[in-house]
Amino acid sequence: MDQNWETQLQRIWLQFGKISSEDFNQQIKNHVELLTEKDSRAIGDFERACAFDSTGYEMEAEPLYRSALENGLTGLRRRRARIQLASTLRNNGKIEESIQILREEKAHYSDELNDAVDSFLALSLSSAGKQKEALSLALKAISKHLPRYGHSLNRYAENL
Repeated sequence: MDQNWETQLQRIWLQFGKISSEDFNQQIKNHVELLTEKDSRAIGDFERACAFDSTGYEMEAEPLYRSALENGLTGLRRRRARIQLASTLRNNGKIEESIQILREEKAHYSDELNDAVDSFLALSLSSAGKQKEALSLALKAISKHLPRYGHSLNRYAENL
């Protein structure tokens, strides 16, 4: 992946919220068309899905996330795609699939996005009517970042 391409992508994202959703999505589309590597389809679909998702077009984002994953998206983008797909699925009313994806991520992967997985899983669980489990997950995620009371909060979360 060309570092210049990534830098240009970040410049486009800096325009998010400052230009219309249509212009933003078009700029992302134009930019991903510049990709030339074998994994460009996966990365391109992922970046387009992110743009659609961020501008409120979850229905358009869902098949692009799926395509990116099916086409071999790797690394941190793969993890982000799974989290974002799960969030999109929840928004699209596919709550059980959202929960399944996030539980798989939680069980099989660990990185700096663990708290994001837990947070989006808590949202999906809440949407499924599992408020105690959702609250427990959210409190556990928060407890790791508190300068005080983290141990106590984590213990209370465990007891939920």
